[in-house]
Amino acid sequence: MNLGILILPEHSWEQAKYYWQRAEALGFSHAWTYDHLTWRSFRDQAWYAALPTLTAAALATNHIQLGTMVASPNFRHPVPFTKE
Repeated sequence: MNLGILILPEHSWEQAKYYWQRAEALGFSHAWTYDHLTWRSFRDQAWYAALPTLTAAALATNHIQLGTMVASPNFRHPVPFTKE
């Protein structure tokens, strides 16, 4: 059975790297994050962009599949989103 995990982009990379590597070490076949600007309950906390987070996760892991649960073109201008 393939199991996945959701890792919210709420931590600095120094912390988040552990979560991505740990997900792979625990045997998850795929890991996801969100591309929302924020969640209401995290409104006053850090929230990092999905694509740079996934790029860093790809560099820090070996075989786990990565993706966004949601990519929100309505909230992001396409040019900066593409540059990410």
